[in-house]
Amino acid sequence: MDFRTTLTLPKSSWSFGLTDPVLTLGSCFSASMGDRLTTRKFDCCANPFGTTYHPLAIHRLLRMAASGEAPSRDGYVKRQDLWYHYDFHSSFSAPSRDELSLLLGEQVNTVRHFLSRARVMLLTYGTAWSYALKQNQRPVANCHKVPSGEFVKWLSAPEEIAADFRHTYKSLTVLNPDLRFVLTVSPVRHVKDTLPLNQVSKSALRLACHLLQEAESRVDYFPAYELMVDDLRDYRFYADDLIHPTPFAEEYIWQKFSETYFNEIAQRFLRQWEPLRQALSHRPLQPQSDAYREFLSSTLKQLQQLRSIADVEKEIASVEEQLLLAQPR
Repeated sequence: MDFRTTLTLPKSSWSFGLTDPVLTLGSCFSASMGDRLTTRKFDCCANPFGTTYHPLAIHRLLRMAASGEAPSRDGYVKRQDLWYHYDFHSSFSAPSRDELSLLLGEQVNTVRHFLSRARVMLLTYGTAWSYALKQNQRPVANCHKVPSGEFVKWLSAPEEIAADFRHTYKSLTVLNPDLRFVLTVSPVRHVKDTLPLNQVSKSALRLACHLLQEAESRVDYFPAYELMVDDLRDYRFYADDLIHPTPFAEEYIWQKFSETYFNEIAQRFLRQWEPLRQALSHRPLQPQSDAYREFLSSTLKQLQQLRSIADVEKEIASVEEQLLLAQPR
């Protein structure tokens, strides 16, 4: 008797590897996937604009980067002696408006440069509920703790999200015609919207992704949401807040993603790199013992064998330094 429905994913018709630039953008799930790519030696720019949940807000940032345009002048807001911008995460702040403008302009240009050479873009949509300022109906990506009474809230329709993506897609492919897109819906539940309205939101996002996958040959959908809620489908795979996936659940989704999209060289590298990555975090009880020096020598040899595949020079230098310190005195 089966007590779980396992979601089996087909291998993608295309793949990418360590040297193929990947940009992740969107919710905290996108940040998590970006961090995993980075720590596993992929050429990755992980959530460079900070956490962004709504598709139209994500698309707006991408169009800004594709065109190299400056952030809109009507988006700046001052809160508790710091300046923020409604299109950007609150991690982007500065004591003055001019300083923030400079900071945001530099980040937009950095992302534009990466976009021009990127091969894969992983977009994670978190919610279809959107907010806008009451006074001028300006959409915002982040409220920056401005009182909720200053905003109106509405649900974006799947067709609106899909149309806005197509508009963004045109801008991005002018800059980089070879870019491929992987869309995901975040498995993190937005319970502040209530569970019923969270489901409405996720449904709108999922339908928008379906419409785009069906219409655009360079757009894929990866079922991170379905893996969490239908495959794992148990509260033991949620963190203590009962909202976010546990590290085990994230690892499960990561494994499914890697099996779907990584080329053979990347998969072979990961099989070698994972035990090494864990070994590099090892802290010895006897740092000057023969056993530890043998461990370091073995680790160094394995790293040197990987230097033609990935950039492991930092790790090699660290192990060489530890070897010097581990010599008997």
